[in-house]
Amino acid sequence: MDNIYLLMLVALAVLAIADLVVGVSNDAVNFLNSAIGSKAISFKTIMIIASLGIFIGAVFSSGMMEVARKGIFVPGEFYFDEIMIIFMAVMITDILLLDFFNTLGMPTSTTVSIVFELLGAAVVMALIKIGANETETWANLGNYINTEKATEIITGILLSVVIAFSVGALVQWLSRMVFTFHYENKIKNFGALFGGVALTAIGYFIFLKGLKGTPFYGDFKDILAEQTPLIIGVSFIFWTLFSFLFMKIFKKSILIVVIAVGTFGLALAFSGNDLVNFIGVPMAAYHSYEAWMASGEAATTFSMSILEEKVPAEPVLLFIAGGVMVLTLWFSKKARTVADTEIGLSRQGEGHEKFQPNMLSRAVVKGATTLSNGLSLILPAATLDKLSSRFEKPVVTMPKHKTYELPAFDMIRASINLVVAGILISIATSMKLPLSTTYVTFMVAMGTSLADRAWGRESAVYRVAGVLNVIGGWFFTAFSAFVAAGTLAYIIYLGKGAAIAILLLLAIGLLVRNYMLHKNKSAAKLNKTGLKKTESKTVQGIIEESADNIVNVVSRTNKIYSDMLRGLAKLDTAKLKKSKKGVKKLNDEVDELRDNVFYFIKELDETSVRGSNFYIIVLGYLQDITQSLEFISKASYKHVNNNHKALRFNQIKDLQEIDQSLNELLVEIESIFTNREIEKIGDVLKKKDVLFAFVSKKIEKQIARTRTEESSPKNTTLYFSLLLETKDLVSALMNLMEEYYTSYKQG
Repeated sequence: MDNIYLLMLVALAVLAIADLVVGVSNDAVNFLNSAIGSKAISFKTIMIIASLGIFIGAVFSSGMMEVARKGIFVPGEFYFDEIMIIFMAVMITDILLLDFFNTLGMPTSTTVSIVFELLGAAVVMALIKIGANETETWANLGNYINTEKATEIITGILLSVVIAFSVGALVQWLSRMVFTFHYENKIKNFGALFGGVALTAIGYFIFLKGLKGTPFYGDFKDILAEQTPLIIGVSFIFWTLFSFLFMKIFKKSILIVVIAVGTFGLALAFSGNDLVNFIGVPMAAYHSYEAWMASGEAATTFSMSILEEKVPAEPVLLFIAGGVMVLTLWFSKKARTVADTEIGLSRQGEGHEKFQPNMLSRAVVKGATTLSNGLSLILPAATLDKLSSRFEKPVVTMPKHKTYELPAFDMIRASINLVVAGILISIATSMKLPLSTTYVTFMVAMGTSLADRAWGRESAVYRVAGVLNVIGGWFFTAFSAFVAAGTLAYIIYLGKGAAIAILLLLAIGLLVRNYMLHKNKSAAKLNKTGLKKTESKTVQGIIEESADNIVNVVSRTNKIYSDMLRGLAKLDTAKLKKSKKGVKKLNDEVDELRDNVFYFIKELDETSVRGSNFYIIVLGYLQDITQSLEFISKASYKHVNNNHKALRFNQIKDLQEIDQSLNELLVEIESIFTNREIEKIGDVLKKKDVLFAFVSKKIEKQIARTRTEESSPKNTTLYFSLLLETKDLVSALMNLMEEYYTSYKQG
């Protein structure tokens, strides 16, 4: 029986490594986004700076492990076997929960997840003990759980969200009023002062938050407490002089240094303090196992009051943890996905919006717009014009294929993100308030983007929806962590070794599945077979460039239509659902091309109006094709999913004949555009009336069947809908061919 605890310890060690990987993938968003989004420094340099911060913070981290041992529950109230169940449930839950959020690309708090997992597992174990003890009731739960700490955490969540957002917005607005978007000349004049303030704040943050919990913090603690004003004053003078000399000697903006040092500071604080979230539980289990083995007592009677003592430093384990975190930072694709979410929500320019608007986001935007309009009526026009002039953005001319090189936001905003986040975390730490670095950094970034007018009328409803989704995910983290860890603790208590083995296999399976899903999604983004935006400005150029798009649409239309009919014939909901997804993907790609029309037209010269007209008409017909496919796929899926009667044999046969004729037409069109034989489109257009007549004949046949032998109104409705929508599909295809043929002949 004793061997099971050794196996559990080994499993926890493996889980710790896995948790480091998924944890860094999520928390990398905290310290990378400002530098990546501003493109002030090369990506490789950013990674080197962040890696140094992570490794140094990890190696010198030891004093922050208390939360896993006694911060949430009272260890003396539990025995060794019960503690190991709690720790195992917590680690399995933590990995799965964080990996779930990473796969979605949603930043969440590793601090909140570990706290509520410990709370959930400890509560369930305490209830099991109370249930087995005839003298105790639910009222005794407070003897086992540190309820005050849990309440502080929840309060910290609410406060950090509101304060970080508000302060970030205010400071960014004031900064923009001073520097504007044309900040280059003002930085030359005031850069030394700005650099002094920013670097002093970040430096103080590094000492107060980044090094707290390290073996060296005790040497600085008294000095920081007693001589804070003097330290800040001296630091300000030093950094101001440094900023002045840096700009004079290297002829570069001090903002680059601010962003680099800020990135290092946040990375240091993250690994130095949040490391407990990943390896605190396994280390506590390791120390528990050592104490139990030395005691010689039974696992069911050995009290875990040993965990109330100070955590011994484990330099080797911390060194390994730092190495794993650095490697994860360099190689984890999920870290990039999570970072993309925040950068996408805070970017200054337009682009693809990841989140769809919801009722709440629409209400927030509508309310904010009404308030803005009200203030516009109150303030004098001259004041409004002066304020607006401070937010005029520089016009950047860049070829369309190089727009991805533009930064998501400028260096002023990146600097404010890092400075404000650092100051807020420092203040909270000095006041001993519970706080999540994820919440602060994310909400500061959202506040600064709002103040910077990055959320315009075109994008506000999407950005607000994204922020609300992320915040909702944070609260979901707390709830799901509590419930899941508690559930797993109960399952392990009942099933012991067998339950642990099954849960570990299940966890491995889910991790592999999520990895494959994320890999496939990433591959799909890199896949060049999707529809491509045209760069040409002439009709002939657009015909040539968009030929591949026609091949793509026609080929996918052919497959989707045939698959849909097969699924309908076999009542196969899985195939029909897959067809629906295929249509949605195609429709999204066409919509993206239509969204690009504005920028396409803006870049045209005076002689290219005819080209833009052709391009818009072609996109209209492509949308007609996808809408017909969408109707057909939805109607078919709904019919089968509602368990209505299958189509009659004659109806299926008629549809298969139509599919065969349509297949021949689509294959011919595909060949024409693949080989760029546009002159052959005339032969295709001659088949229009024949195909229409063929479909019309099938409609007449069904009318006759309905009058004599048809008994299912649902079948009849579906069949007529399919035939009529197929006719619309053919019509859209022929209109598209006619437009190409006419424009080609006109040259």
